[in-house]
Amino acid sequence: MDLSMKHEYLPEDLQVVSLGFWPTPFVARVKIALAEKGVQSEYKEEEDLKNKSSLLLQMNPIHKKVPVLIHNGKPLSESLIVVQYIDEVWQDGPPLLPSDPYLRSQAMFWADLKRYIYPVGWKVWTTKAEEQDAAKKEFLENTGLLEELKDKPFFGGENLGFVDVTLIPIYSWLPVYEKFANFSLVVERPKFIEWAKKCMEKESVSKSSRPAKAQ
Repeated sequence: MDLSMKHEYLPEDLQVVSLGFWPTPFVARVKIALAEKGVQSEYKEEEDLKNKSSLLLQMNPIHKKVPVLIHNGKPLSESLIVVQYIDEVWQDGPPLLPSDPYLRSQAMFWADLKRYIYPVGWKVWTTKAEEQDAAKKEFLENTGLLEELKDKPFFGGENLGFVDVTLIPIYSWLPVYEKFANFSLVVERPKFIEWAKKCMEKESVSKSSRPAKAQ
């Protein structure tokens, strides 16, 4: 489906626009990638995902979800796809994915750990008793696996890479998980927290992140 059409909601002179909703970690991925590449863009916040904007519905009619990147009127959705697109299109900035095919495939594989990290983190926050204990155990196991993988400052080596960009947005939610499940990642997973703080030192990450809040 070709969605590269003119519409009344987006000025023609805007080349790069991203649509998002601030609590969503997947939106932060796109923000970080754009910042790392030095891409000038406009960010449009969805104020209410229960009452989605006409622009979002037009640009992502299948999933109707954020994030969406609109480049020269052409929309892209799904955060991993968008980050890969940004890396391939804007090559002046530092590469996020390795050029070596094998290393590239490995980065894509580990970036897909979102299915094991983010949903489990949600359970840590939203469940109680035995179900919460099981979720906490699984979350610590998964973050422990990530600790074993990393032997350099970043998963991308000496520089921020694709896996870092896809995983670091969860950092904003860690205090929420710790509060509701009564544990400390500094104690349980010090290397994981060390990596996260190293990422947060980068302006592209810190300016693209907002602390999560939960009652």
